[in-house]
Amino acid sequence: MTPRAAVDAWLEMLASQRRLSPHTISNYRRDLQRLLQLAAGRPWPDIAGHEVRRWAAQLHGQGLSGRSLARLLSSWRGFFAWLGESTALAVNPCAGIRPPRSPRRLPKALSVDETARLLETPEDGDPRLEARDAAMFELFYSSGLRLSELLALDRSAVSDIAHDGEVQVLGKRNKARRVPVGQQAQQALADWLVQRDLLAVAGEPALFVNQRGHRLSARGVQLRLAQRATRLGLPTHVHPHMLRHSFASHLLQSSGDLRAVQEMLGHSSIASTQVYTHLDFQHLASVYDAAHPRAKAR
Repeated sequence: MTPRAAVDAWLEMLASQRRLSPHTISNYRRDLQRLLQLAAGRPWPDIAGHEVRRWAAQLHGQGLSGRSLARLLSSWRGFFAWLGESTALAVNPCAGIRPPRSPRRLPKALSVDETARLLETPEDGDPRLEARDAAMFELFYSSGLRLSELLALDRSAVSDIAHDGEVQVLGKRNKARRVPVGQQAQQALADWLVQRDLLAVAGEPALFVNQRGHRLSARGVQLRLAQRATRLGLPTHVHPHMLRHSFASHLLQSSGDLRAVQEMLGHSSIASTQVYTHLDFQHLASVYDAAHPRAKAR
């Protein structure tokens, strides 16, 4: 098997057996393409650990961040581990190699007031699209959904949402979870369903559709949200994941229940959720700096 054929076989296994998303497969493909370039056609068993270290140092010197290197090495490590199970590869050359540490970037979240402004429904656009956008953005913020989870929702998923008060979504690695849906999001969804059933083409199962009546794309959601934020004069670029961050941050500020936030976000590890404790502390620190009489030097 050639080096490239091995890469293609691993990616096919990830897609068919582990059922990773197309976006994740695309990231792995890009990482392995870089490995192919560095290996320059040499057989995989010939790659040694010191070479991988040199390549990582070389990429870091070219400006690749520690965070990006960590993801790259994780992709390579997984590929070589699979090779070890399916071929005669004796040693994983990526074993024990760690990327340089990078400062942890906190996710950006909107304030409660900024979120309330964003969720106000404008009255100067196409009422069908405004109803759809209101339902999408309310659902993002009400339930902390990922963009992929929202786009995958079908009309049938919310058929009895007023009674259930929750919706089932399919998260990463096809893990299903049920999330609560607030009353304002429920009302926005009910308003949208009236418009949606007139707009969607026959047989289209998607909950959220575009002007042509087909399932809405990720790019379409991103553009509509950014345009709304600009129209309302919000001081930052707003993207769908920012509403998820805002949901988590505001919920944690109010409840202090990290485990509940973890469950609603669908994080497999509490470590992924703990970043919001830092975000919450940052908020408290800014309040202290602005309000406490001893916070600033006179």
